Amino acid sequence: MKRNSKRPGVFCFAPLLAAVICACTASASPRLSVPSGFVIEPIASVGGARELAALPNGDLVVGTTGRDVYLVPNAESNPGAPRVLVTLPDGLAAGVTFVAQRSELLVATTNHVWAVADPSSGRRLSPRRLADVRTGPVAPGTDGDMHNTTSLAFAKGLVYVSAGSSCNARMNGGTSPCVEPDPTRAAVSVMEPSGSGLHQRANRLRNGIALAVNPQSDAVWVGGAGQDDLAFGHPYEFLDDLSAHAGVADYGWPQCEEDRHAYWPGADCSATVAPLVVLPAYSTIVGATFYPLSPAGPYAFPARYRGGLFATAHGSWHRDRTGCYVAPPRVVFIPMRGDVPVKPVDWTNPATQWTDFVTGFQSGCLARAGRPTGIAVGSRGSLFVADDAAGAIYRIRPARSR
Repeated sequence: MKRNSKRPGVFCFAPLLAAVICACTASASPRLSVPSGFVIEPIASVGGARELAALPNGDLVVGTTGRDVYLVPNAESNPGAPRVLVTLPDGLAAGVTFVAQRSELLVATTNHVWAVADPSSGRRLSPRRLADVRTGPVAPGTDGDMHNTTSLAFAKGLVYVSAGSSCNARMNGGTSPCVEPDPTRAAVSVMEPSGSGLHQRANRLRNGIALAVNPQSDAVWVGGAGQDDLAFGHPYEFLDDLSAHAGVADYGWPQCEEDRHAYWPGADCSATVAPLVVLPAYSTIVGATFYPLSPAGPYAFPARYRGGLFATAHGSWHRDRTGCYVAPPRVVFIPMRGDVPVKPVDWTNPATQWTDFVTGFQSGCLARAGRPTGIAVGSRGSLFVADDAAGAIYRIRPARSR
C-alpha cells in the first residue's frame, strides 16, 4: 500500500501516560505507519493488553496477561484514563467478549470462563464463574511448550471457548505426536451462555488464539499459531471459517498442517481442514475482527475495507541465521466477499491474500517496540488495536474524520 508522506500517522508513545502524542525523534519508537488516508494514535496505557471488546456505548474492554480486566471509557470520543473493571481470582485474563443480548461481559482466564454483569455501569464488578477449562492432565511426556491463554467469542446463542495445547508437537521423548487427554486443550469448545453443555467444536489446533465473528453471517472464524521445528517457513499460519464445518472440525495438528500436508510419517490428512486464509509461518495470529459491511458512525472506514477481515500478527520469536526475526509484528487486512476471501489460498506463497495495514512495530530486523494483540471495531467505526509489549491501546480512523 502507498503510504501518506504528508500525514504518515507516525507518533511516539510515552508508556506511562495515556493518550500522549509527541514529536518523534529518529530514536523514538514505536513509529507506526498506516495506509494513506488514515491516522493512528495511542489512547490508553494498559500493561499486558491482550484481547479487546468494544461496547455499544463507545467504551472499550481490555483483557490482560494479569488478573485485571480494564475499561477505557469513551474510547470512541475523548478517552478517559483506564480503570480496573474487574479483578479475577486467577490470572491471564486475556480473553474478553461482550454478549449484547444479555448485557454481559465474558472473561476467560487460564482455567475458567467468567461472567460480569453490565460492564458499562461504571462500577467495579464481581465475576461469576461459568465454566472450567484445562481441568484434565497435560499431554503425557509433553515437550513442555505450554499455551495458557483462553479466547472467547459469542455467536448464534453460543459461547465459543478456545484453549491452546500443552505441547508443541511431540511427547514421550519425541517418539509420538502430541495427543491431548483434556478435550478443552488444542480445541475450540462451545457452551450455553449459562455455562452448561461445554463440548468440542474443533480440535487439533495447536493454539487457536484468535476468534472473530462476522457480523453479517454470525460465522465464527478461528486463527492462531502453528507448531515449531518443521522445515523452515512451515507451517503457514491460518484463519478459517469454523462455522463452515459440520460436527467437530479437525485441523490436524501436529500430524497434518496447511493443505492437508502430512508432517508425520503415515498420517492420514484426508479429512482435515484446509484453511481459507494463510499468513507466513511464525506470524502468530493473536487477534482478528471483521469490519462491518454497513458501519454506522462518523469514523466509518472507506468502502474497500467494509466486510473485510483484520488480523494482528504478534510476530515470531524465531530468528534466521543472521539473528533477524523472521516474521515481524503487524496488522494485516484480508479483503472478503462474505465468508470467502477475495483471493484464494496460494499454497506456494502465504503472502498473496493480505496487505499490511499497521507496520512499524519492528525497526529493521532486530529491534522491536511493540507487538499487536487484540483488535476490535468500535460502535462509531474506529479500529482499536492492543499491544502487550508497549502496553498501549491504539485507535485508527480515516484522516478526514478528525
